[in-house]
Amino acid sequence: MTTDHDLVVLVDADDAAIGTAGKLDAHRRGLKHRAISVLIRNANGEFLLQRRAEAKYHSGGLWTNACCSHPLPGESAADAARRRLKEEMSIAGALEPMFVVHYRADVSDGLIENELVHVFGGTHDGPVVPNPAEVSEHKWITLDALDADMRSRPGAYTVWFRKYLAEYRPQIAAWLGEGR
Repeated sequence: MTTDHDLVVLVDADDAAIGTAGKLDAHRRGLKHRAISVLIRNANGEFLLQRRAEAKYHSGGLWTNACCSHPLPGESAADAARRRLKEEMSIAGALEPMFVVHYRADVSDGLIENELVHVFGGTHDGPVVPNPAEVSEHKWITLDALDADMRSRPGAYTVWFRKYLAEYRPQIAAWLGEGR
């Protein structure tokens, strides 16, 4: 039996919902769907990164932003971002919309990401308690250190996180500086 947690919201080029599909089916067939990502900074202007659990259905073991997932049918992107950040990293707090990006890319296990991603940003200086089913480890890192590591080991990072930094670096750098 399929539940809402197994469904993604299919979208057109204007981000209008046009139906739903099973999450794995959408990724096998490369169907365009809505997604969310959350970037978290601290007062020192550092990023919170997570390493995806090896058992994730794709991109296991890769470093990425604090949280990423899909809104449930009928759920706003902002509500999904807050829900998943709490479920994955035990962080609650205000999030602000940063940008929306579309990408299509092959990921591990023969799956295809074709996502229209609503990216949100927030600030957190308290404890981080990752869900071990989602996250194998986490760390804080400066943008300069992240850039250097990403240049030397691009395959250690998720395709979407590399895209965010390649296309939105000036906006992300300014946002990180605001956290100080």
